Amino acid sequence: MSITHITVRGARQHNLRDINVRIPRNTLTVVTGLSGSGKSSLAFDTIYAEGQRRYVETLSAYARQFLDQIERPDVDSIEGLSPAISIEQKTTSRSPRSTVGTITEIYDYLRLLYASVGVPHCPGCGREISRQSAEQIVERILSLGQGERVTIYAPVVRGRKGEFKDLLDKIEQQGFRARIDGELRDLSEPIQLEKRKNHTIEAAVYRAVLKPGIEKALESSVAKALQMANGLVLVATQNNEQLYSSSMACPDCGLDIPKLEPRSFSFNSTYGACPECHGLGSIYDFDPAKIINDWSKPLLDGGLGPGSASQYLLKLIKLAAERYKIDLKQPFEQLTAKQQELLLYGPPKGEGPRTGFHGILAYLRDALEESKSDAYREWMMNYMSASVCPVCKGRRLRPESLAVKVSGLSIADFTALPLNRALNAARAIGFSTREALIADRLRREIVERLEFLTAVGLSYLSLDRNAATLSGGEGQRIRLATQIGSRLRGVLYVLDEPSIGLHQRDNQRLITALESLRNLGNTVLVVEHDEDTIRHADYVLDLGPGAGKLGGHVVAEGTPAEIMRVPASLTGQYLSGATAILHRDEPRPLTGKWITLEGARSHNLQDVTAKFPLGVMTVITGVSGSGKSTLVNDILYRALAKQLYGSREEPGEHKKISGFENIDKAIRIDQSPIGRTPRSNPATYTGVFTAIRDLFAMLPESRERGYKAGRFSFNVAGGRCEACQGDGQRRIEMNFLPDVYVQCEVCNGRRYNQETLAVKFNGYSIADVLDLAIEDALPVLVDIPQVKQKLQTLVDVGLGYIHLGQAATTLSGGEAQRMKLARELSKRQTGRTLYLLDEPTTGLHFDDVRKLLEVLHRLTDLGNTVIIIEHNLDVIRNADWILDLGPEGGEGGGQIVAQGTPEQIAVASDSHTGEFLRRYYQATGATPKVVAGTAASTDGTGTNGNGSKRRGKAKKDWVQ
Repeated sequence: MSITHITVRGARQHNLRDINVRIPRNTLTVVTGLSGSGKSSLAFDTIYAEGQRRYVETLSAYARQFLDQIERPDVDSIEGLSPAISIEQKTTSRSPRSTVGTITEIYDYLRLLYASVGVPHCPGCGREISRQSAEQIVERILSLGQGERVTIYAPVVRGRKGEFKDLLDKIEQQGFRARIDGELRDLSEPIQLEKRKNHTIEAAVYRAVLKPGIEKALESSVAKALQMANGLVLVATQNNEQLYSSSMACPDCGLDIPKLEPRSFSFNSTYGACPECHGLGSIYDFDPAKIINDWSKPLLDGGLGPGSASQYLLKLIKLAAERYKIDLKQPFEQLTAKQQELLLYGPPKGEGPRTGFHGILAYLRDALEESKSDAYREWMMNYMSASVCPVCKGRRLRPESLAVKVSGLSIADFTALPLNRALNAARAIGFSTREALIADRLRREIVERLEFLTAVGLSYLSLDRNAATLSGGEGQRIRLATQIGSRLRGVLYVLDEPSIGLHQRDNQRLITALESLRNLGNTVLVVEHDEDTIRHADYVLDLGPGAGKLGGHVVAEGTPAEIMRVPASLTGQYLSGATAILHRDEPRPLTGKWITLEGARSHNLQDVTAKFPLGVMTVITGVSGSGKSTLVNDILYRALAKQLYGSREEPGEHKKISGFENIDKAIRIDQSPIGRTPRSNPATYTGVFTAIRDLFAMLPESRERGYKAGRFSFNVAGGRCEACQGDGQRRIEMNFLPDVYVQCEVCNGRRYNQETLAVKFNGYSIADVLDLAIEDALPVLVDIPQVKQKLQTLVDVGLGYIHLGQAATTLSGGEAQRMKLARELSKRQTGRTLYLLDEPTTGLHFDDVRKLLEVLHRLTDLGNTVIIIEHNLDVIRNADWILDLGPEGGEGGGQIVAQGTPEQIAVASDSHTGEFLRRYYQATGATPKVVAGTAASTDGTGTNGNGSKRRGKAKKDWVQ
């Protein structure tokens, strides 16, 4: 009898209330509910964790010691569980060496393809490289001229691991010596090589001075070397070494490349990586924009930052200025470009030794290299930036590897293409009959994986895109496409909000991908809030009814239609339309003040001029990859930070920014954690812990005992429990088992010693107060004004269920972002602050979005400016002004498609966002108030923001 369900009994992980659930196998099941209701606790911390734990336990005890040990979840039993694979938002590598190509393994297939059928070209002249015979190699050697001393080496081993005892014996028997790892060795002596290290072994076949009559001996030596080293010969002179090959060499330049191997195209291997940047594509060096503190001042009078205290450097600068007639009294910005370059980079080659001056940057590099102080090195790093490698131009590989082409494209050219163009290029590759036998399978694998990536809405990415620059949603969809390509069956996939960062237009592609995974014979379990995904699910689990201690129950389960019929299900009520997120009747009127960003050209932005109205809520929208984050985060925020705070972080390329004098502050509120250790918590982050400790220190009992506020901190010795050092728990290391965290037996998890806990306020000790939920702590601390205001704000943003002392590391991204919003709301408002948010609805249920919108409207009503990057239609409808970027992603984006109020965007014929707003208005029967023409522009001309006239006419009547 086949098992039809995954049955979970008695799940009590985190806030789950001893629940029982049955999830149908081979279905697309969505787990939804309010933030903090227990969705991730069920899907990841219970079901997935148990699947992983069971897999690990099948391994030997020896193997298990090398794996992260997984603690058994708090659950009575789980039956019908399949092997589990998790696709989370935080799994994409942050290594600078990881790219979209490497994490999808497409780059591995490309390396094989280029190594097997790639056509090498000369890096110097671009000619196709042909085979070179022994006679041609001898001619090259003789052309060096008489009297030149040469040594002929046979490179028998190049960068391989091993001891090579038999090989060394064989070379010795032939009467040759060998150069091992750069050192010439006599093989009659015992040689012991380290087995696990890479070695290079070159047999010294012949050594002589070039003179007449040596041709035959030279030819036989070259032939011998070619025979020993499989077609390679290394010719060393006193000043140079040249590698020749009997297979590939340029007849004009004499440039030669060794036999092509997959590692020749790996930027993680010394045989493929650019020697200058070691395969990173960029170098970290001193940045002139940061070195010069103030370009409006003379270099030696406040203009120079680091190095200005060095009398030696100042003396060299003065000598160089005297030698090259540079007026150091002039502001640095008024010097000619040639003079600025000379001071920064030094004089042209050959002229430097006259003054001993090689440039400010060269001096700082030497100072950094010679310094042994970590603090000094860290300080100097503030004046450095990553810049494109001048040798490989960011392409990461050696010139010889970059010169190998397939269908006219180098491997770097191919990986730089957007995925949709790369897919077409891969399909168009032509092979000869022989090449097809070798490479057709490789091409098929590449095409299939590119198709999967395009299918999940990532066609705007390129294979060389650094993995560290991907959003959580993009990283998750890349892994999803990889899993579809692996075609596994009978697997349980657990996903965490794969729709993050995805425009409504691309949602259907994602849902199709999830259904493809299910149709292969897998069970797909998705934690999700997206309405389209929930409606397409086969089965829905709705957790709640509230968050934190009010959650952890199964409110409703069944098909989406069944969920809608359950009155207790908040999700069902929103799906059925019984409950809805209301929006304002009229957008706020524009104040007439704007921040204008002109000529934005970073990444795919196409010389965009964007105007952001002040005093209202603006939403930046557009399909994935259209340039939203580049415009707002990389250019607008950094430009404002530079103008308002003197930030050293350079904004993306733009002409100028104006209107910033109308604001006092620019604050970016993202979803990064509010603290990176369990010692950080909402009380410490919001600042209420200081007031609470002061309150306890003022109590009569504390005064009698001489307790100060520090006594009530669990981070310093004195009042804390020293057995656990204020952690409340102790870690016990277990061999072959996960580390066990047990409650401290001295303080019983309360973090403080008994003397400190004896001091009480209204019957509550300091530990009792930290253990209260925020909404429960509010009436206890209501008489402390600064605490009451901050706690009330936290309740208002929907975080009343979180405990005051809850570890910051256990908060979700959405909870952390709302915590930051609450902290800003509780501050005294000037009404001149600009807030920037990037997809604040991430991880939020319909009802949480409603609470978030209330907070954002409250911030805006105080006179502040709120700019939000968002795809959520409820947030877009609540905007006062919208900037819609597009029309597509990647190369097809980077333009302002439409701008105006939501109702004006709804009539923009070429706006994808407008299309979905239009559907909403049609569904509700509303008729937007449309101005004649199309979406309004900031100058009233009806243009699209780039100066060109908009296409299409407004539709004044809706089709009902």
